[in-house]
Amino acid sequence: MSRIVGIFVAGLLALLPILVTVIVTAWVAQIVQSYAGPGSMVGGLIVLLGLNLVSSSTAAYFLGFLIILGCIFALGLVVESRLRPLVQGSLDWLMMRVPIISNIYDLSKRFVAIVDRGGDDNLKSMRPVWCFFGGQGGAAVLGLMPSPEPVVIGEHNYVGLLVPSAPVPFGGALIYVPAEWVKPAEGGVERLMNVYVSMGVTPPVGMPSVVEVSAKPQVKREGPKSPKTPKAR
Repeated sequence: MSRIVGIFVAGLLALLPILVTVIVTAWVAQIVQSYAGPGSMVGGLIVLLGLNLVSSSTAAYFLGFLIILGCIFALGLVVESRLRPLVQGSLDWLMMRVPIISNIYDLSKRFVAIVDRGGDDNLKSMRPVWCFFGGQGGAAVLGLMPSPEPVVIGEHNYVGLLVPSAPVPFGGALIYVPAEWVKPAEGGVERLMNVYVSMGVTPPVGMPSVVEVSAKPQVKREGPKSPKTPKAR
């Protein structure tokens, strides 16, 4: 009986990634359908965009969707050209003038800048770090340091540490820790995201110990021997 259960569990575990992929894909498609489908407010605008060219509402929806995709592609071409600072500056100026929308836009812009390799935003200074609570040898936490500039609190320097949450790394906690607790981590932001998304199954890049490097046996070099003086008889 245990053999049969083991075979069934093995088959279920092999099928589980496919089931999770299908469920997540269907969930995303349902969200897109509810917010941008033909019956939604955004979908109605897309249909109106395509009704100027065709009479069928279904064909107008797909045609309007293709027009929007073409506009996004054209915007990408403009952004990739030398006009990127002008376009980005104009969008920032427009969105930052709206009181509440400006906060949401600024937050989303910061998260996009983390994964955008082509941008030259100052968020490129964000880097993954190890934080040893209590100092070297304490509990180690892999986090993201937003800025290397320390904040003086009392007589000590503190730096901000963003600790993501697993498996959704776009949330977490912002902690200010003593600067001497923080050490640079290898692997980049992409590796940090992989670690948290996989809930630790993907291990972080280890940090070599300074003690181990300095503890290597050193070969003692002897200086030139002085000539022996002959003994008196």
